[in-house]
Amino acid sequence: MQACTAMAFTLHRKSEFLVALADYSVKCFDKDSKELVSWMRGHESTVTSISVHGSGRYAVTTSNDTAQLWDLDTFQRKRKLNVRQSVGIQKVFFLPLSNTILSCFKDNSIFAWESDTLTCKYQLPSPEDGSMVRYKAFAVTRDGRMLAAGGKSNNVHLWCLTSKQLFRVLQMPSTVRSVRQLEFLPDSFDGGSSQVLGVLSQDGIMRFINIQTCKLAFDIGSHDGGIVTSSVSPNGRYIASVMDNGSVNLYSVQALTKEINKPPPPLVKAVDLSKDKDSTVEKSKASSERVKVSADRICRPWKSKEEIVKTRILRPDGDDNDSNKENVLPTGLNKQRLLALLKGFGEYPTKYRMFIWRSLLQLPENHAAFSSLTDKGTHPQYLQLHQEYPIKSRKLLRVLQRTLSALAHWSAIFGETKYLPLLAFPFVKLFQNNQLICFEVVATVTTNWCQHWFEYFPNPPINILGMVENVLAHHDKEVLQHFLNFGVTSQVYAWPLLETLFSEVLTREEWLKLFDNVFSNHPSFLLMAVVAYVLCSRSPLLHCNQKEDIEYFFHHRNNLDINLMIKESYHLMDATPAEIHPQRLLSEFVPLTKGQYPIFNKYPKFIVDYQSQERERLHQEELEYLREKQITHEVEAEAIKRRAEDEAWYQQQELLRGAEQQRRQLLMDEEQRLLYQRQRLAAIKRELKLKELQLLDGARRRFLRHQQDQRKMELKRLDDDIERKMCMRERETAAVMQDVEIKQMELEAQRRFYEQQLAKEQEKERQEVKGELDANRRKG
Repeated sequence: MQACTAMAFTLHRKSEFLVALADYSVKCFDKDSKELVSWMRGHESTVTSISVHGSGRYAVTTSNDTAQLWDLDTFQRKRKLNVRQSVGIQKVFFLPLSNTILSCFKDNSIFAWESDTLTCKYQLPSPEDGSMVRYKAFAVTRDGRMLAAGGKSNNVHLWCLTSKQLFRVLQMPSTVRSVRQLEFLPDSFDGGSSQVLGVLSQDGIMRFINIQTCKLAFDIGSHDGGIVTSSVSPNGRYIASVMDNGSVNLYSVQALTKEINKPPPPLVKAVDLSKDKDSTVEKSKASSERVKVSADRICRPWKSKEEIVKTRILRPDGDDNDSNKENVLPTGLNKQRLLALLKGFGEYPTKYRMFIWRSLLQLPENHAAFSSLTDKGTHPQYLQLHQEYPIKSRKLLRVLQRTLSALAHWSAIFGETKYLPLLAFPFVKLFQNNQLICFEVVATVTTNWCQHWFEYFPNPPINILGMVENVLAHHDKEVLQHFLNFGVTSQVYAWPLLETLFSEVLTREEWLKLFDNVFSNHPSFLLMAVVAYVLCSRSPLLHCNQKEDIEYFFHHRNNLDINLMIKESYHLMDATPAEIHPQRLLSEFVPLTKGQYPIFNKYPKFIVDYQSQERERLHQEELEYLREKQITHEVEAEAIKRRAEDEAWYQQQELLRGAEQQRRQLLMDEEQRLLYQRQRLAAIKRELKLKELQLLDGARRRFLRHQQDQRKMELKRLDDDIERKMCMRERETAAVMQDVEIKQMELEAQRRFYEQQLAKEQEKERQEVKGELDANRRKG
């Protein structure tokens, strides 16, 4: 129940896909099982885009404040890119056909990073004309060499990622105020360098422009039916667009470009211009009606479009007319300048050596083809590699095993070549963090510097060793004669250096310096380096009087000036006559092909097949022998098991008889013990009966005493009641007497009160009579 903010397909496992949700999480689902595979958390804002590496094993998720690199095999986060909140990330994505990650920030800065080491490879400079476009939309060609960027402006910048320069600015019509989406239109025959760029602007119209001629090819959408977003099919035949009304329109590129690609009308035919214009308009309307997939009009009327898109070329294409075009490497480096640098310093800079090697070898970086080889698993010939080559580092052993297995799956000869681990090991140690580059470097070395090595397989390359011996014989007959005197052939002094590529006799720094020169020259330089090694070691070799000493010399490190050896190699390249020069028989350097690796079959196939058949026959015989041995062991084990079972049965029967006798004795002892216990039980019962009678008698007597005590208690209780009632009667009598006395006192007080009242009334009456008598006396 979460809204989806971004999706990504084309993972390593084809049935899986990634979904970014509104809760800032990224989930991986399997479309076949319809189940959640993994749940990745770590973002603190909405994930706006997901970019998947070409191999499908890594993914970059981008939000406003961070970008995170995920390993899709373990679904663990490998690295996290944080930026200041004031800057913000616009988009981070993988470049096609490379291990480069491009990060675009909201301040218009664009950086390129190596996905393996996450070191910054380069930064695109600011535009030379000073124009500032708020980049919001990006698109890259399938070959990863051109970047288109647009934003809040009517300009679209085209960057050349090979030269890291802005070489063209496309100026859109004045009605375009901002660019919302950019999409390159691929073509099956352009080699990945798409020439048509689709620009979706704020008006809902997507214009497709030829970036070379800067002319409008066609456009889709309209002001009434605007486009929200579009997607181009991988083969470039169809365009799917989500319209602002919610519908999805599917466009045919072939039908849209039909009007442009049709041949011009014949020049000898006279036509009426007015009628021709009308008919042209009617035909264009009819064709537009056939392309419709809904009731809405999805194609704008054709009109003159040569002046709609303006262009400013910032860097002229002067390199196309360069006479030294073959010396320009795919990465933009110049081979002649590299050779001048190499001759001046003797070696390439350590920091840029791997990049220069990859450029010199012109590695195609075929991710899909390499993945198909690694998906086949470990080759049977290298399953026990750790036993023959016990390398301490498990990671290094694993990378070596995968590289050798991929080579063996690529060509059957590499599964039979015994010295291949020695040849590949120095490159595996250098490129152990990038197995694709490691494989392609070893494959390039075997196809160019190991020419004709496998023609006499499984024997050493006698033809190559013969070339070395011829060169040595021409430049130093004394050393060669010294070798012949002790029976030392080229298989003793030349082949150990070649099959290990000097890794046994040189230190790491010396080996890197030597192969800086080997990769920069003709493949015959490696053979000249073998002769130069012998010539520079001339003095100690002439003092060796035993064949074993000479063999030891070419298998261990010696006191040798590598600069003098390289200088001698260049001298041999120049001073060796053409008739014995290895360059006459060895081909020029040919890089690996892009997309798929070339077929490698320059070896006696019947010998390899015979060895494979013999190995399979021996394997089957070994399996049959092991099977028979297993059956013999099983029969012998079954016989031993039966004898052991019989012996165990007899022992068990003997034990059972002894156990039976023991049980019988135990049963008799138990019966005696039971009889004794019964006698004791009868005695105990008699004792219990006597005790029971005694207890009954004691209980009866105790009951009688209890009854007697009960009667005494009742009599005492009656006496107490009588005494209590007598006391109550006396207290009641005393209370009544007190009441009578109080009553008498009340009556006495009342009598006295009445007597006083009566005396007062009599005195009053006497006074009244006396008054009346006095009154009568006065009257009288």
